[in-house]
Amino acid sequence: MASSRAEGDDDGPRQEIRLVSSGKLWVATDIESGVASQSETRVEALENLDEALALHRGETSDSIDSPEAEREVLRELGIDPDEIAQARDDTDELPEFMR
Repeated sequence: MASSRAEGDDDGPRQEIRLVSSGKLWVATDIESGVASQSETRVEALENLDEALALHRGETSDSIDSPEAEREVLRELGIDPDEIAQARDDTDELPEFMR
């Protein structure tokens, strides 16, 4: 297993990360928290894990507080905000993954 420590932090807590190739994807998992992320490259999987851990720990201050902010984030992710609005209008049910 690989571990990572902050530079100059020889006595600090260790962070154990598992990095596994699974087909065309790399999966990076923080052992202690169980948080995992994936990508097509090892570097991107680790970067995604860093972001997921920050979200898990509440270390990010980014929040979506308005419909305008939501639309902007959706556009940045390459998602058409109008399609999301239409899908919300078409059904009152939660998406399957949230049931």
